[in-house]
Amino acid sequence: MDRYTPLRARTIALVGLMGVGKSSVGRRLANALGLPFRDADAEVEAAAGRSIPDIFADLGEPAFREGERRVIARLLEDPPHVLATGGGAFMNAETRKLIKDKALSVWLKTDLEVLARRVSRKDTRPLLVGKDPMAVLQEQAAARYPAYGEADVTVETGDVAHHVTVDQVIRALSDHLQEQAE
Repeated sequence: MDRYTPLRARTIALVGLMGVGKSSVGRRLANALGLPFRDADAEVEAAAGRSIPDIFADLGEPAFREGERRVIARLLEDPPHVLATGGGAFMNAETRKLIKDKALSVWLKTDLEVLARRVSRKDTRPLLVGKDPMAVLQEQAAARYPAYGEADVTVETGDVAHHVTVDQVIRALSDHLQEQAE
């Protein structure tokens, strides 16, 4: 048994605002732990047979959120893996409860200025179309931080390389599991 074995017992769900690195960090975390990686947004797109911007444009955010909830519920039935959730997924009380029951949740938290710089590089985020990224992120932080605060652990990532964040997540989860065992 190596030091990562306890971290492989349950799915690890990454939560946080858009641009925080849930997918990039999640891939690297899964690789470090020898677990499969799942991206909820990619799984939603596969299930719907269309892109997230198309889902938002054609069906609206409520339909996207319902599909996201169903997909995450299905993914949480799979053997342990690292799951990158969509930024709004943890806002759904049912999804939050499922994650609490079936996974270890990690809130990746980064300064809003860093996130605004990151999300401004792409125009694929439906919630940012025609809007000021910083204003959207401030609004989301106000609405979402209380729910994100219910995650098992919080990792303040800063503007660091992904491998540094992976190390921070592993350390935080290991500490959390050790505290639970005592």
